Amino acid sequence: MATQGLATVMTVKLGSLGWSKSNYSSGGGAALRLLLLSPAQAQPSVHALRACSSSSCSRGAVAGRWSAAASSATSAPVDSSSGGVAGGGEMMVEWPAAPREQVEAIRSLNGWVAENMLPLLTPVDSAWQPHDYLPRSTAAAAAGGGEANDNDRAFAEELAELRAAAACVPDDVLVCLVGNMVTEEALPTYQSMFNRTDGVGDDTGASAVPWARWIRGWTAEENRHGDLLNRYLYLTGRVDMRQVEITIHHLLSNGMEMLMPKSPYHSLIYASFQERATFISHGHTARLAVKHGDRTLSKICGVVAADERRHEAAYTRASAELFDVDPDGMVRALAYVMLGKVTMPGLLMSDGLGGGGDSLFARFSAVAQRAGVYTASDYGDMVEHFVRRWRVADLGAGLSGEGRRAQEYVCGLAPKIRRMEELAHRRAARGEPGLARFSWIFNRAVVVG
Repeated sequence: MATQGLATVMTVKLGSLGWSKSNYSSGGGAALRLLLLSPAQAQPSVHALRACSSSSCSRGAVAGRWSAAASSATSAPVDSSSGGVAGGGEMMVEWPAAPREQVEAIRSLNGWVAENMLPLLTPVDSAWQPHDYLPRSTAAAAAGGGEANDNDRAFAEELAELRAAAACVPDDVLVCLVGNMVTEEALPTYQSMFNRTDGVGDDTGASAVPWARWIRGWTAEENRHGDLLNRYLYLTGRVDMRQVEITIHHLLSNGMEMLMPKSPYHSLIYASFQERATFISHGHTARLAVKHGDRTLSKICGVVAADERRHEAAYTRASAELFDVDPDGMVRALAYVMLGKVTMPGLLMSDGLGGGGDSLFARFSAVAQRAGVYTASDYGDMVEHFVRRWRVADLGAGLSGEGRRAQEYVCGLAPKIRRMEELAHRRAARGEPGLARFSWIFNRAVVVG
């Protein structure tokens, strides 16, 4: 799960439009937050709702009245050391648990997960491994060393071929590749994210519950991505691996902050967007690699993108199931994710050297935008995709008033992003491109803007 430009696009595009929570609700920003995060009320059982949504009931007609499940937490984390609410200080000790209705809804999908998500994981025996796409470094322990010497020569030849092709990859593409690899390497943070999500976490570390099995299987597949990209970059000889490793160390140490860290609704929506953005990013990198003559890098990015597409399918389908169970809760959660400042996995990356006022992530994102690895246009396409895939425009009479306002906002978001993208392109065309230096590539400068 690695991508770069989404946070920048969200901040610039929506921020430039002047959109805030007060635009979405007549009660102002605080009112929206409280409406979306209202405490759970006594409501029908999730199992009854699932039975209704899968039978003759219209889509969400009853489930739509289950509006309390839109809540994902209270509006601020609890400071357990003082017994109160953290209000402006830096100490945020503990977020409250997700509402019971959300937990019931996500747990009710366990059977569905076993039948529809777990089969999307590739069996280990038939799964690709990083070694499959890199020069074979293993030397056979043959008597006399003859076969070992042959293998050494073959490895040296394959390494020389890899380096010759990689030498043609421009620095901007290399920066995007490093940034994506760094984000992939922070996988322990992402597994922790899911394990603290109420209703899906692996409580024992080896739970047989389908959600827990999915999280472990997803983590195992994702783990190969950082391994493969890291080894490729090391073998190219074109990057300062110590600075790259320092960046990984910082990112793991800094962590990642979620909007609603314990809400299963928010977590699934977030994961759907992230996996699709990563699929797009790696796919664009694969095409750029071919353009510049590095077919090894193209294959590497292609196989990673294929994994991300399977993972996106899993989270998107699970979210669709929740839209059937609780359309009002999910559309409100979706609007909140779109309205909020989405924290990206690599947002807190740092090489420890500073960057003249811009964060490393901001510079990385600007390079990705200019290189075409991940752009504002990609984000607009993605919003349209999910609105269509989850049939948000078709949500019917079961929506609450707040749900209808959320629906209207989400369905109208993509055109606003398109307009802001056009304005940004016009501004960029009038300005002079800038330069950004990256310690990852020995402090060489890359064009941005």
